[in-house]
Amino acid sequence: MAEAGGVDRPASRSLKPLAALWPFIRPYRRTLVAAMAALLIAGAAMLTMPVALRYLIDNGFIAQDVTTVNRYFGWFLLAALVFSVFAALRYYLVTWLGERVVADIRDAVYRKVVRMDPAFFEVTRTGEVLSRLTTDTTLVQTISGVGLSMALRHSLSLVGGLALLVLTSPKLAGYTLIGIPLVVLPVITVGRRIRKLSRQSQDRVADTSALADETLNAMQTVQAFTLEELQSRRYREAVTSSFRTAVRRLRMNAFLTGMSVALVFSAITLILWAGSRAVLAGAMTGGQLAQFLMYALVVGGSSAALSGLWGEIQRAAGAMERLAELLRAKPEIVVPAEPTPMPARVQGRIAFEGVGFHYPSRPDTPALEDFSLQVASGETVALVGPSGAGKSTVFQLLLRFYDVQSGSIRIDGIDISQTDPRALRSQIGLVPQETVLFGTTALENIRYGRPEATDAEVRRAAEMAAADEFIEALPEGYDTYLGERGTRLSGGQRQRIAIARAILKDPPILLLDEATSSLDATSEQLVQQALEGLMHDRTTLVIAHRLATIQKVSRILVMQHGRVQASGNHHELIASNPLYAQLAALQFDLDQPGQQTESA
Repeated sequence: MAEAGGVDRPASRSLKPLAALWPFIRPYRRTLVAAMAALLIAGAAMLTMPVALRYLIDNGFIAQDVTTVNRYFGWFLLAALVFSVFAALRYYLVTWLGERVVADIRDAVYRKVVRMDPAFFEVTRTGEVLSRLTTDTTLVQTISGVGLSMALRHSLSLVGGLALLVLTSPKLAGYTLIGIPLVVLPVITVGRRIRKLSRQSQDRVADTSALADETLNAMQTVQAFTLEELQSRRYREAVTSSFRTAVRRLRMNAFLTGMSVALVFSAITLILWAGSRAVLAGAMTGGQLAQFLMYALVVGGSSAALSGLWGEIQRAAGAMERLAELLRAKPEIVVPAEPTPMPARVQGRIAFEGVGFHYPSRPDTPALEDFSLQVASGETVALVGPSGAGKSTVFQLLLRFYDVQSGSIRIDGIDISQTDPRALRSQIGLVPQETVLFGTTALENIRYGRPEATDAEVRRAAEMAAADEFIEALPEGYDTYLGERGTRLSGGQRQRIAIARAILKDPPILLLDEATSSLDATSEQLVQQALEGLMHDRTTLVIAHRLATIQKVSRILVMQHGRVQASGNHHELIASNPLYAQLAALQFDLDQPGQQTESA
């Protein structure tokens, strides 16, 4: 996969990547067979027209027989009608097949990507993935639809035309066969260069997509720091780089097309010159020369068309190679061959036993080191510490977004590395600090907590999260579209939607990443009450940035450098742990012992 730098990949020198299309074509092989049958009939009809022309000239025009002329014109017209009907049918079937195959490829790539673990996205840009889903699949669609239709038609015309050239005049056909390698070899050589330029062009398009995605998702930050001109300049430079690479590819494509056409028709001219001398010498009739001329035009036109298509086929092969990379990607978090089953609802006992972990992007810096933690069923434990202490990593590992490198994590005594990740995550509810909302209604955003929930259950969860009042005040209530990433809501409102999701899911284990950090005082009190009810008889881990929210928690873990530095309640830690006392001093007025008032 491409990393942030967008490094160019070496271009393959073969069309083997196109073989990856076959698994997507196989389910529709009946359509392919029907298209091939229509192709054969259309091709046969087209190849009979020169024969009709030969006899029209030799038996009609030369003999001046009107009846014969009419008969062969009738055969010529019939062949043209058969060709047009079956050519249209072939075009429809092959184009339908191309559209269907590309739709299936997009679906397969998307299904693969959404199942990749966070380690994959540490080294893969979102814009790169989007480029492959759009630009690359469009290139594949071109060759698997119209391009495939044209390639099949011209290939059949080339082969059939060559065979009939031999039957018409073996000597002239021999000259033609000698000329074909003179056309094909330069085309293949230039086509390899086009393939490399195509890969580079697609990578540059991916760069522009990644930059646009990054900017558009941070538009308020861009405008707040008046970075519009800087980002516009960066995007213009990326677009210019993409354009220059595309121009180099187009220049090479134009050279390939011009060269192939010049070579083909130069060869035809020489061959026809030889044929005209044969007619003058009486070695062949005028009708035979006309027939040979038509077949030569068919062969020449098909050769030129295939030469032009070769560049597009090379581009499609490059695009399919990039898509195949995604389809071959394997998540590091996999379901074991025989996963340990989890009960329908776990009791919620959590055990971290000597856990060590490094993020793939930071292999030299331990995120957790010899980390151990025992949480009883129904217990609430808070994690505090400076930024980078490893608090969020505890959540990431418990959700099995990553596997530990040493030690183990158990839930109810079951090693989570031996379970199905989906079964594990179904037992855990998460309220993140940065709420992610989807571009749908308020009702559906909450329903993500439990997709099968009824409307009444969704509304009840919203009421418990103190979200019902502001949702009802929206223009269409629960059916209001919230905008991409929930842009129509305030930060506190988005947070309450996230809390409602967790309430609706009703999990035995709850992870709260400072779930009330974006709320005003009134909403915080309401939500805190809802959370206290939700946390009852439920194992809860809380990442706390504001110590005021965890003063009632029975056990607080102070973390630093990926280790547990101290454990106790709020008052014990203030008295015994300097780091916790320092954190508390930054948030509370401790001049008067026993009176902690949150500072402004």
